[in-house]
Amino acid sequence: MKTGSKRRGRRAGFSFFGYVVYFIAIAAVVTAAFVVYGLISDKGLGKGTISWIMLGSIFFLALLCTGADILRRRLMVERPVKKILNATERIASGDFSVRLEPSHIYAKYNAYDEIMENINRMAAALSETEVLRTDFIANVSHEIKTPLAIIQNYASALGARDIPFEERKEYAETISSSAKRLSALISNILKLNKLEHQEILPDFHRVELGEVLRVSVLQFEEMIDAKGLELECDINDVSALADPSFLEIIWNNLLSNAVKFTPGGGKIFVGLKEEGEYAVVRVRDTGCGMTAETGAHIFDKFYQGDTSHSQEGNGLGLALVKKVIDVIGGEISVESEPDRGTQFTVRLKKKGI
Repeated sequence: MKTGSKRRGRRAGFSFFGYVVYFIAIAAVVTAAFVVYGLISDKGLGKGTISWIMLGSIFFLALLCTGADILRRRLMVERPVKKILNATERIASGDFSVRLEPSHIYAKYNAYDEIMENINRMAAALSETEVLRTDFIANVSHEIKTPLAIIQNYASALGARDIPFEERKEYAETISSSAKRLSALISNILKLNKLEHQEILPDFHRVELGEVLRVSVLQFEEMIDAKGLELECDINDVSALADPSFLEIIWNNLLSNAVKFTPGGGKIFVGLKEEGEYAVVRVRDTGCGMTAETGAHIFDKFYQGDTSHSQEGNGLGLALVKKVIDVIGGEISVESEPDRGTQFTVRLKKKGI
């Protein structure tokens, strides 16, 4: 807000200065005409001669002012406008490396300088978006190719003769697993795309968070038992304004990660309680943990800090969780240490969005 008011002040000052210059120029022309008239009126010349001399003088002064105005326009209007047009043409053709140099220092910016600064910011934002788009496409292509290649190879192997039943069963299970991974990837991409383009919006109403969280935990009970993990729950009954379908995305991804990254014999804790105006959910595990550097990127699309588990996910789960939490107006944080485990904390307002 302060920056905007300063810029408006500079524009107003520049306009006032321009009006003063224009007034002085007009006054100078009129004064020069009177001076010429005063000089020739005492020469005893006829009225016709005086009129022609005055006409010539006024024509010369008008021509001089016109030349000065043409020069002014070329320097102060046409030159910056041409720079701006060239920049916008390059941006429109896909060149986002364009950067314009304002003609004045910041304290004396005029409207053209501000337009150039806005174009620089726009080009920088578009450049960043283009990099993200390119990386996203490359990552999606890679993630899709991997399960497709597995499905193709094992499907071809199933067509061979004399394959033992156990081996054939293993091939079929691998194909099924890869198909599920591919389906999950596409599903997450579609969800992220719809959330980012606001094609799906949360339907807020009073929700019993404890009930939704317990249902999500039960869905992982078989996986937890199969891996020999200890599950501890401390889930209180807390209500909040939320969308149950959005909450399921959050809980399912956090619980899936906890199970995936916790070795056999480890422990998973799931808790829900009230803390002031917030309902706070914590999902903690005793898994491999992560470094601070990894923690800074875990909400980025396709980022996988632990590549040893890359076959179990696609790096979109936490990016989807972060986007969902942003949409419903919550907060998420992570605490982790290598080989000590990880804790995700989600805060949701109980009374509002």
